[in-house]
Amino acid sequence: MGIGGFGEVLPYEDNRMTLDYDKLDGWGLPTVTFDADLQENEFAMRKDMQESAVEMLEKAGFRDVKGHDGPTGLGLGIHEMGTARMGRDRKTSVLNGNNQLHDVPNVYVTDGAFMTSAACVNPSLTYMAFTARAADHAVKELKKGNI
Repeated sequence: MGIGGFGEVLPYEDNRMTLDYDKLDGWGLPTVTFDADLQENEFAMRKDMQESAVEMLEKAGFRDVKGHDGPTGLGLGIHEMGTARMGRDRKTSVLNGNNQLHDVPNVYVTDGAFMTSAACVNPSLTYMAFTARAADHAVKELKKGNI
């Protein structure tokens, strides 16, 4: 039997995604480079999850329970997010509060990229809510002739 856990990766300032204009894809567009790592908090959380799982199983009557912590890294889990941070300042964020690119107002980003964090729960309903709000904003801006 196996049991696993997921935990939140904190939004560290030094974790980032950049575009590499020197390495282009098959369509001539810049490729994405991720420079991000799990840090002390995530490794401590993994250790705690493992110890808690072993304890729960043993208290439930399981015998010969052995914990295991295998190789891991960013991108091997689900709901990775945060590469197009939402914020008020274009120097520290990619999107404004309406999910629009600061520098290209007719582009809205409503997937997980705008969220710096989502704990360890499924964020799909949040994506849908922000998408509905962004679509409403886009329609209003389009009717005003702003985009």
